[in-house]
Formats: sequence, structure tokens, C-alpha cells
Amino acid sequence: MKAQPINDLDIALIYNDFDGYPTLSDVARHLGLQEKTVRNRIGRMRGLGEVELIDRAGLRYSEEPLSERPELFMEHWTPTECIERLRRFWIANGDEEVSRARFRRESGISEATWNRYFGTFEEFKRQAGVKLSRGARAMELNIARHASRDPMEAFNEEKRAFKGRYQRDSGRRFRTVLVASDLHDHDCDPFYRRVFLDTAKRVQPDCIFLNGDIFDLPEFGRYTQDPRTWDVVGRVKWVHDFLRELRESNPDAHIVFLEGNHEFRLIRHLSEATPALRSLLGDLHGFTVSKLLGLDEFELEYVGVADLRAWSNTDANREIAKNNYFLWDALLGDHFPNGKNEGVPGWNGHHHKFVMTPVYSRQYGSSMWVQIGGGHVRRAEYCNGRIWQNGFLMVHCDTQTKQSVFEPIEIRDMCVVGGEFYYRQESEIWHANQMHYKAA
Repeated sequence: MKAQPINDLDIALIYNDFDGYPTLSDVARHLGLQEKTVRNRIGRMRGLGEVELIDRAGLRYSEEPLSERPELFMEHWTPTECIERLRRFWIANGDEEVSRARFRRESGISEATWNRYFGTFEEFKRQAGVKLSRGARAMELNIARHASRDPMEAFNEEKRAFKGRYQRDSGRRFRTVLVASDLHDHDCDPFYRRVFLDTAKRVQPDCIFLNGDIFDLPEFGRYTQDPRTWDVVGRVKWVHDFLRELRESNPDAHIVFLEGNHEFRLIRHLSEATPALRSLLGDLHGFTVSKLLGLDEFELEYVGVADLRAWSNTDANREIAKNNYFLWDALLGDHFPNGKNEGVPGWNGHHHKFVMTPVYSRQYGSSMWVQIGGGHVRRAEYCNGRIWQNGFLMVHCDTQTKQSVFEPIEIRDMCVVGGEFYYRQESEIWHANQMHYKAA
């Protein structure tokens, strides 16, 4: 038995008060019914054979989404008509999401039709002008990419302003520089810390050169760390305590702080106010680059020309490689080993291992490039730290002849600096259940 069609629906379909082909949404709005109700009633009519009414109005609807099978290609829909239909459909639905399945179901155009013309629904939308073209989208993303880096420029300027600041010149011909690298804040071996600070106090070098990665702060690293183990404030205070003791025992020394990859990463997080940095700033209010690194408080010359706006890790490493310092026109300090190719005597850190490489140039003669050991405890969760070496470097330079003598200091459970013997104490022994060294 046939169901009687609804009169209002019949009138709407027959007289077709809409421009072009109506959709289910059009009909539902016209009748003041829910779209689901209209769909069910049309489905019943189709199921009972009353297709003439639907076809007469040109309403394209089926209970099953129109397939992308090639045999369902509709020749009477031209590319221009498809584009116009999509535009009208897009405008009519306002902010609602227009998905491929919904348009296919309600527009009356099979997927096989627009696929033949445009390849994909995404390209169909681009051709209809309801989605940005590939070029416009690429431009939009590029603008966003650069805009996201704009805040970093202020931090670039701030850290670069410390190049040349707090320089001190002893005026002596023969000078000594004491070099430490890769301390990694409170992951530093306390025996290393004691020996280095005592050496600085005894020797009173003209320059103390902090060769990068004085901070570790794994909270900002690429290695996964449980946030419950974070101790950002404790790590920052460890470095400040170290710098304070160093400055108090060497009030006249020129202290250079060369930016390593860990400091570079830390300042980038500061510029982006990441969650770990917000945790830090919650305890240490108003931190600038200077306050975070202790530059003004301890009168440090900071060398960090690397551009924080680097895009990738490769770009960042290329920028960090620009952080080097030429001391007394005779020695080159570099965090990475790039400098050894310059033919200039000097040093690098980063790798936590001693490597001595002979270098020669006409200006400096036959000399040395030294990759120095680090101060990080010889263990790490992210690599085999047992193969590292701990130690620092003293270099004695004749500033007139530009000749230098290198004195690498290796630190094991004992070490010797200038004839002074040091021995590891019980409180400086690392235990496997500790995350880092803790003094007893």
C-alpha cells in the first residue's frame, strides 16, 4: 500500500521555489522540518516507488552515498556547474563543516563526476575558491612560520649585547687561561667541581673560559624526562652558586661564557615560554637572559651570536658553530670542533673526551688543538657515559710571539694540577641509585 506523500513536501518539490537544485537542507528549512524527517520521508517514497516526484524536482538524493565508481559519472554536470554548485552549497552552510561525504550525499553530484574533473575533493574546493590554493596556503604557512620566530629576535639582541662586555686585561705578556666545558649543572662530578674551583683560586688565571653547556636542564631537552623529576630552579641555582664562588675567588679575572647547545636551547625556551620555562618562572620571577645566566651579577662576557630563529636541529647546530671566541689574537675557543680546521691553536668541548690534534700555520707555527673532557658525571640515561673523560684545560700564552703551551688536566679518582695532588673523597663517590652526585 502506497504511503500518501506529504502535501507541503509535494508542493515544495513540484514547484521548486529554489534556484537550481534543492538539497535536503533547503527542503527542511522551507518546510520547517528537521532534515532527518525529510530524509526519512523521501526514503520511504523512494522505497515505495514514488520516484517521479523526486526526479521531477531534480532533488538528488539516495540513502546510500553516491559512489565514485566510474560508471556513475554524470555527463550533464559540467566542471563549471560543479564549481557553482559547491560554491552555493558552501555559502548556504556557513560555518558548518562541508565534508566530502556530505556534499556527495546532498548535492546530487556523484564523486565519480568531480573526481574525473578535479582528481580530489580538496582540489575541487581549491578550484571553487572555497579553499586556499597551494601557493596561497604555502605563503600563509610561511608567514606564520616567520611570525612564530619574531619574539626570538629580542632575545638575540639581548644576548649578543654581552659580547665585549666585562672584558678585563691584565696587561701581562705571559697569560694563563683556564678552560672548563660541559659541566651540565648539578650533574657535574663534585670532585671535578672542587678541583676546578681550587685550581682557579690557586692559579689566578688571567681568563676563565666557560666553554658551553655549563647548564644541562634536561627539562628543555629532546630526551624524554618524567616531569615529576624536574628541578629547574635547583639546576639554575647550582650554576649561580658555582659562578659566585668562581667570581669571589677570582675578582680580577676576565670570565668568558661561550654559548653551547644547551644554553642556546634554554634561551629559545625562554623566548617561547614553554611549560618547563613557566615552571621555572613561577619560582624565579622576571628572569631575563642576563638573570637566568648570571651575566651581570657575576660580570661575565657572554658569547652567543647564534640566531635563535633557526628552523631545524641542523640549522641550530650550524648557528651554534658560529659561537667562538678569539682570545689575545692567539687562541680560539669553540664549543664544537669546527675551529680545528682554522689552523689556529685552541680548544673545543661538547664531546666529553680528550683529543689532541696538531695544527700548523705560518702565523702560529706548530701548535695544538685540544678537545677537552667534560665535567658531567661519567654516566647518562641517554648514552653510554662510561666512555667519557672528565677534565679541563690550562693554556699558557706568550701574547707577543703568539706561542702557547697546553696543559690538559684529566680527572679520575685522583688528579694532579701543577704538582698539587687531589683525591676523591667519600662524599664525592657516585652511587647507582642517585640521579646525580650529592654531597654527603
